[in-house]
Amino acid sequence: MAGPRPDPPPDDGHSQQRVIRVGALARVEGEGALTIRLRDGAVEDVELRIFEAPRYFEAFLRGRPLEEVPDITARICGICPVAYQMSSVHALERALGITVSPEIRRLRRLLYCGEWIESHVLHMFLLHAPDFLGYDSGLEMAEKHGDVLKQALRLKKHGNELLEVLGGRAIHPINVAVGGFYRCPRREEIQHLIPDFQWGLAAAVAATRWVAAFEFSEFDGGYEFVSLVHPDEYPMNEGMITTSSGDAFSADQYADAFEERQVPHSTALHSLRKATGQPYFVGPLARLNLNRDRLFPTARRLSDELNVGWPCTNPFKSIVARGIEVVHAYEEALDILTNYRPAEPPRMPYEHRPAEGAAATEAPRGTLYHRYAVDDQGKVTYARIVPPTSQNQAQIEDDLRRWAASVLSDDEAHTARLCENFVRNYDPCISCATHFLNVQFDRV
Repeated sequence: MAGPRPDPPPDDGHSQQRVIRVGALARVEGEGALTIRLRDGAVEDVELRIFEAPRYFEAFLRGRPLEEVPDITARICGICPVAYQMSSVHALERALGITVSPEIRRLRRLLYCGEWIESHVLHMFLLHAPDFLGYDSGLEMAEKHGDVLKQALRLKKHGNELLEVLGGRAIHPINVAVGGFYRCPRREEIQHLIPDFQWGLAAAVAATRWVAAFEFSEFDGGYEFVSLVHPDEYPMNEGMITTSSGDAFSADQYADAFEERQVPHSTALHSLRKATGQPYFVGPLARLNLNRDRLFPTARRLSDELNVGWPCTNPFKSIVARGIEVVHAYEEALDILTNYRPAEPPRMPYEHRPAEGAAATEAPRGTLYHRYAVDDQGKVTYARIVPPTSQNQAQIEDDLRRWAASVLSDDEAHTARLCENFVRNYDPCISCATHFLNVQFDRV
């Protein structure tokens, strides 16, 4: 567990120091790097360095009409724009006292299903699976596993098509509004998707079985998991923020339970539990450990059949957790598509008023928190956004210190590769870009 880092021992002129650097993490969304400092052959410290320039979304939301917030926050990420839209509209609706209809609520869950499918499948097969099979990229992997990747691309396409039908376009949807949607899909647009999603459910089960057969390294994280928990459904848009240690908080209480701290080596803040000063773990593995009994039936049976071992605290098995969630997303999407009823009206009315509201939803990579204050003209006066990657960053560094010590060898390139592979267990979404690997070693 993380606590205050001890001061490094003084250099007496006889200790031997080395620095292993991964200059740019490959197959992750965004720009990050990894530094491992060694002293006398032992790991002294590990830093997951996020060096993208601050993007100032919270600052330039201030003064904007609240109706613009969903479209602006969607630009934070091209992989998970729905999560930012859903968190923002829920927070603003709580501020304004808006209650949406059951039809709007189901359509929002359907939209989230599309995002989970396209995001999880992208990570599982193009970014993460190559690590388990010994490839440097998804393209290299395609030479021997082309059929698997073709099916994966078809699954991902289903998620993007669902976003396009509900959101107006597949990337950065434009149909999401405070109070609902600007328009609801026609019945024929929805029915057109059903055959593909019927095929996709069976294909997702097979794909999850395929990744579950990988050889997983041993690692016990001993985590405090954090996820939304809803009494009746697998969490996406609503629920209490719940920990595996038994605490539960509403979104309004988020700031009382969690805090962000600046660290010198990262432009992303580190989130910690306030009560303990310790890191925590969000994401698919956290959701399944806290909500597995709320999965749709096929996904629940699959989670029982696979050799995962619940509760699971091995981050290498996060790829299996993502697969189970893809199965759930297909199964729930099919239920909503088959029983589709257009929302009338598609958007609930509201009036501007001075108010403040907070909400948390489950982005593909974990709990995403938004808080806004607005004035009587409907202008944003305050905004706070806490993404999943900043919540996981301190935990990733903690885990890397242990993992690096267990795989350390004289072959620095091999050690660097194993540590970079380890980071991809968490699917960090640093922003929206992917870089090739550039490894540097500095001998001090």
